[in-house]
Amino acid sequence: MTYDPSNVFARILRREIPAPLLHDDEHCVAIRDIAPQAPLHLLVIPKAPIRSLADATADQSTLLGHLLRTGAALAQKLGHADARLVINNGAGAGQSVFHLHVHVLAGRDLAWPPG
Repeated sequence: MTYDPSNVFARILRREIPAPLLHDDEHCVAIRDIAPQAPLHLLVIPKAPIRSLADATADQSTLLGHLLRTGAALAQKLGHADARLVINNGAGAGQSVFHLHVHVLAGRDLAWPPG
């Protein structure tokens, strides 16, 4: 499938939809999830138009690492040394917005396995 530039995260990145940014650098932004599943639930969204993790290329490996490190650093900055970082890859795995993003969840015990 192709990337849809009308998805909600692309529109947030273009500032068409207002969203308070907790983080903004040349590679990504971070926002709070509008339907939080934990006391802390952030989304780290790359500025690159990547539909899903499966669509990321080998040359985007550094960007993928940056997304994870940014999420972990934000959780720690917000007082949560322990955090779960999740990427849903495809509809069957729970991805509902087809712009790659990392969920950062913290602030409660998180059971395993999830779901």
